[in-house]
Parts: sequence; C-alpha cells; structure tokens
Amino acid sequence: MALLYFRIKNYIPNEKINIFSIFAFLAIFLLFFSSCENKKAVSESEIPTEITKFVSTHFPDNKIVQTIVEKEAFEKNYEIILDKNYSLEFNKNYEVTYIKGVSMLPESVIPASILEYVKANYPQSFIKKWELDDNRQKVELDNELELEFDKNGNFIKLDD
Repeated sequence: MALLYFRIKNYIPNEKINIFSIFAFLAIFLLFFSSCENKKAVSESEIPTEITKFVSTHFPDNKIVQTIVEKEAFEKNYEIILDKNYSLEFNKNYEVTYIKGVSMLPESVIPASILEYVKANYPQSFIKKWELDDNRQKVELDNELELEFDKNGNFIKLDD
C-alpha cells in the first residue's frame, strides 16, 4: 500500500489529486441525483394526444382518473390510471408498454398472433395483463398463468 501511495504521489502532483477528487465527487453526486425518480401527477390537458387517442380508441367506456409522469435519468414514462381498474404505461415515444386490468383486456390492444395463440390454447381463459419489454412480450391470463412471447408474438415459454 505504501508503495502504491509513493507511486501516485510521485507521478501525480497534489493539486491534480485534489482536482481529481473534486471531479470524482461531482460525478458521483450527479449520478446519484440523476438516477432519482421524479414522479408528478399531471392534469388531463397535459397528457400527450397520442396517449389520449389510444385510450379513447381502445377504452372508450373508461375515463382517465389519474396520470403520472415519471422522469428517471433520460427516460420519461406515463402511467395512466383508468376507472374500472385498468392501468396503462407509455414510454417517452408514447408507445404503450404495459396494460393491466382486473377483467379482460380489450382484444384490440393485444397483438393478433398472441391473441390467436391464447384463444387456441387456453379457450376458457382471457388476458388480463400485457407487457412489452425490450425483446419480449408477456401476458397474464385470468387463471394466473404467464405466457412469454418474442417481440414478433411467437410463443417462447410458460411461466406458472
């Protein structure tokens, strides 16, 4: 350890070590505070039209109860709470990434290949949750089974 200190002290002058320490502290400080979530409820007039259009198209009988904008680092997400126990999430491009309900989701929000698969293999069940990750889609059925699909809607596996 003393040898390491001696090498650092001989190669880096004290004022550079102090400047380096300050920059390191600032970098850690900025990283910490930029990763903190910032959630804010917004009024219906502040909801992007792409989102309100999606809701009125696929959930015409449901009203928006609350909208939360979540900013985290370089991401911005919208969480929409509808009456009758539906919740939706949209990414910064206003694309839906998550839909959950206590009853059956409208068929219009489920990709056709996934809907066909569920109807063919689980005819007594319905989809109550759909989620899109980077490369996968997941659905949860009313019988609590979770099915995983690739981004194109091809079945991958069953999670029970």
